[in-house]
Amino acid sequence: MAQLLLRTNEEDRLAALHSYDIFDSGEEKDFDALTSLASAICQIPIALITFIDDKRQWFKSHHGTEVIENLRELSFCTHAIASGEDIMVVPDPSRDERFANNPMVTGPTKVAFYAGVPLINEDGYALGTLCVLDQQTHTLSTQQIEALKTLAKQVVDKIELRRKVLTLEKANQELLNSNVLIQKFASMAAHDIKNPLSTIMLTSQALKIRLEKIQDEGCLRLVDLNVTSTKNLLGLVDEMLEYSKAPSLLITKKQQVDLNSLLRKVIAMVAVPENIEIILPEENHSLYVSIIVFEQIMLNLLSNAIRYNNKEQGYVKIAFEQDEEFYRFEVEDNGIGIAEQYHEKIFGNNFTLKTTDRYNDKGSGIGLSTVKDLLGVLNGNISVRSVPGEGATFFATLKK
Repeated sequence: MAQLLLRTNEEDRLAALHSYDIFDSGEEKDFDALTSLASAICQIPIALITFIDDKRQWFKSHHGTEVIENLRELSFCTHAIASGEDIMVVPDPSRDERFANNPMVTGPTKVAFYAGVPLINEDGYALGTLCVLDQQTHTLSTQQIEALKTLAKQVVDKIELRRKVLTLEKANQELLNSNVLIQKFASMAAHDIKNPLSTIMLTSQALKIRLEKIQDEGCLRLVDLNVTSTKNLLGLVDEMLEYSKAPSLLITKKQQVDLNSLLRKVIAMVAVPENIEIILPEENHSLYVSIIVFEQIMLNLLSNAIRYNNKEQGYVKIAFEQDEEFYRFEVEDNGIGIAEQYHEKIFGNNFTLKTTDRYNDKGSGIGLSTVKDLLGVLNGNISVRSVPGEGATFFATLKK
């Protein structure tokens, strides 16, 4: 049997217990079958499968009684898991100084016999017991004691299997969530590619018209803008292809970057009208982030702030601060704003306000929900504060 570790490291024992997520779980027939069998073999009416945390003794199965828990300090099983023995038998608690004054003995319960086998997991931690008890004294035979120990091993096997099943279910759910996130990210990225493509198209059309007339400085500026936008687009596509082959890079591949330089790169991918001013943080900062994630988040927030701004002179102001745990961003605009009843809903899947933007297009409902999902994977969050007609401010946090 594995070495008992309870007495020397209770904190680790409790951590091991909680890893099974079994406390206050529902009844399960497999466990009830074992307590029923223990009662029949020992010829004792009450049999329990118990688990003990820092305050309570809780019964996963309770054959012969409707009681489902007890205070730890009153529990016989607390002594059993701390005894270092593979079974603790108390033939007459009223004559045992540990239990003679215990309310479980002197009170209405009148426990007159107890036998408990510690449930010791594969790491040697005693999590609880399989025990039998009665209001009459008993003597267990060697065969009954060995059978009780065997049943206790069956209990441990079942909770180990139960934990593995729960772990597998959790892993499957995380995989499903990851697949959904990747699909949403791909949809959002494809959506955002339209911004630099629009810039390329507009500048190319303007370039063609000017080239038909005469070359000038303005033409050269359009060429430069065209080249810059194209390079940014190619870089974005290359990054998307890289992440599509190894999705985990989306989260794990981080780099030290200059904040304002990265913001300027993002702005270069967006078609910014002449009447919209983009205001960057006054002080520059160095960040350690996943560049592709940061770009997608800021592309969406900036695009929305521009698209839904109906002011003659609009602005988008980006603010930044940090503390020991988080990077904190604010993206403020003076656009059309968002009614308060939609402040949570806009981050939901496929939710749209049915509002057309400055280009007479409607939103897809993909962007903000993906931003929230990306931030969630990075242990961050996003929220909004807005007054309709005056503008909106989005608050995003990224875990360092």
